[in-house]
Amino acid sequence: MAEHNDSGKLAEQLAADWLVGKGYELLDTNYRHGHAEIDLILKHRGLLIFVEVKFRSGTGFGFAEEFVDATKRKLLIKAADHYIYEKDWHNDIRFDIIGVYKDRTGKINFRHFEDAFY
Repeated sequence: MAEHNDSGKLAEQLAADWLVGKGYELLDTNYRHGHAEIDLILKHRGLLIFVEVKFRSGTGFGFAEEFVDATKRKLLIKAADHYIYEKDWHNDIRFDIIGVYKDRTGKINFRHFEDAFY
Protein backbone atom coordinates (compact mmCIF):
# COMPACT_ATOMS: atom_id res chain seq x y z
CA MET A 1 0.00 0.00 0.00
CA ALA A 2 1.30 3.46 -0.84
CA GLU A 3 2.56 5.64 1.99
CA HIS A 4 -0.22 8.22 1.49
CA ASN A 5 -2.81 5.42 1.83
CA ASP A 6 -1.18 4.29 5.07
CA SER A 7 -1.24 7.88 6.35
CA GLY A 8 -4.90 8.23 5.42
CA LYS A 9 -5.90 5.02 7.21
CA LEU A 10 -3.91 6.05 10.29
CA ALA A 11 -5.55 9.50 10.23
CA GLU A 12 -9.00 7.87 10.07
CA GLN A 13 -8.17 5.67 13.06
CA LEU A 14 -6.78 8.63 15.03
CA ALA A 15 -9.87 10.72 14.21
CA ALA A 16 -12.19 7.86 15.22
CA ASP A 17 -10.37 7.39 18.52
CA TRP A 18 -10.44 11.15 19.15
CA LEU A 19 -14.19 11.35 18.51
CA VAL A 20 -14.94 8.27 20.64
CA GLY A 21 -12.96 9.95 23.42
CA LYS A 22 -15.31 12.93 23.08
CA GLY A 23 -18.38 10.73 23.58
CA TYR A 24 -19.22 9.78 19.99
CA GLU A 25 -20.30 6.21 19.22
CA LEU A 26 -18.51 4.69 16.23
CA LEU A 27 -20.94 2.76 14.01
CA ASP A 28 -19.04 2.12 10.81
CA THR A 29 -15.78 2.83 8.99
CA ASN A 30 -15.01 3.00 5.29
CA TYR A 31 -18.64 2.52 4.24
CA ARG A 32 -18.79 2.13 0.47
CA HIS A 33 -21.64 2.68 -1.95
CA GLY A 34 -20.89 2.90 -5.65
CA HIS A 35 -17.89 5.16 -6.15
CA ALA A 36 -18.25 6.83 -2.76
CA GLU A 37 -16.68 5.99 0.56
CA ILE A 38 -17.61 7.51 3.89
CA ASP A 39 -14.61 7.39 6.22
CA LEU A 40 -16.46 7.34 9.54
CA ILE A 41 -20.09 7.03 10.58
CA LEU A 42 -20.88 7.89 14.18
CA LYS A 43 -23.78 8.68 16.45
CA HIS A 44 -23.73 11.59 18.90
CA ARG A 45 -26.54 13.29 20.79
CA GLY A 46 -29.22 11.70 18.61
CA LEU A 47 -27.53 12.63 15.33
CA LEU A 48 -26.14 10.29 12.70
CA ILE A 49 -22.85 11.87 11.64
CA PHE A 50 -20.97 11.18 8.41
CA VAL A 51 -17.32 12.20 8.63
CA GLU A 52 -14.77 12.82 5.91
CA VAL A 53 -11.22 12.65 7.27
CA LYS A 54 -8.37 14.48 5.55
CA PHE A 55 -4.73 14.12 6.56
CA ARG A 56 -2.17 16.87 6.02
CA SER A 57 1.47 16.90 7.02
CA GLY A 58 1.31 20.68 6.99
CA THR A 59 -0.82 23.48 5.65
CA GLY A 60 1.44 24.61 2.80
CA PHE A 61 -1.01 23.27 0.23
CA GLY A 62 -4.13 24.35 2.12
CA PHE A 63 -6.37 23.16 4.89
CA ALA A 64 -8.21 19.84 4.88
CA GLU A 65 -11.67 21.33 4.49
CA GLU A 66 -10.60 22.91 1.21
CA PHE A 67 -10.13 19.46 -0.33
CA VAL A 68 -13.76 18.38 -0.07
CA ASP A 69 -15.08 19.76 -3.34
CA ALA A 70 -18.60 19.72 -4.79
CA THR A 71 -18.06 16.37 -6.52
CA LYS A 72 -16.84 14.73 -3.31
CA ARG A 73 -19.74 16.23 -1.35
CA LYS A 74 -22.23 14.88 -3.89
CA LEU A 75 -20.73 11.38 -3.64
CA LEU A 76 -20.78 11.50 0.17
CA ILE A 77 -24.41 12.60 0.22
CA LYS A 78 -25.39 9.81 -2.19
CA ALA A 79 -23.62 7.19 -0.04
CA ALA A 80 -25.17 8.68 3.12
CA ASP A 81 -28.64 8.49 1.55
CA HIS A 82 -28.06 4.81 0.89
CA TYR A 83 -26.82 4.20 4.45
CA ILE A 84 -29.85 6.02 5.89
CA TYR A 85 -32.18 3.88 3.79
CA GLU A 86 -30.27 0.68 4.63
CA LYS A 87 -30.40 1.35 8.39
CA ASP A 88 -33.94 2.81 8.31
CA TRP A 89 -32.71 5.97 10.09
CA HIS A 90 -35.43 8.56 10.74
CA ASN A 91 -33.63 11.19 12.82
CA ASP A 92 -31.35 14.10 11.97
CA ILE A 93 -28.00 13.77 10.25
CA ARG A 94 -24.87 15.88 9.90
CA PHE A 95 -21.82 15.95 7.64
CA ASP A 96 -18.48 16.78 9.31
CA ILE A 97 -14.93 17.14 8.10
CA ILE A 98 -11.97 16.38 10.33
CA GLY A 99 -8.55 17.63 9.39
CA VAL A 100 -5.73 15.61 10.92
CA TYR A 101 -2.51 17.61 10.92
CA LYS A 102 1.01 16.53 11.77
CA ASP A 103 3.28 19.37 12.82
CA ARG A 104 7.07 19.56 12.41
CA THR A 105 7.63 17.83 15.74
CA GLY A 106 5.35 14.93 14.77
CA LYS A 107 2.52 16.00 17.08
CA ILE A 108 -0.97 15.27 15.77
CA ASN A 109 -3.64 17.99 15.89
CA PHE A 110 -7.28 17.91 14.83
CA ARG A 111 -9.58 20.51 13.27
CA HIS A 112 -13.23 19.50 13.46
CA PHE A 113 -15.72 21.20 11.16
CA GLU A 114 -19.20 20.27 12.33
CA ASP A 115 -22.09 20.59 9.89
CA ALA A 116 -19.56 21.31 7.13
CA PHE A 117 -22.00 20.91 4.24
CA TYR A 118 -25.28 19.57 2.91
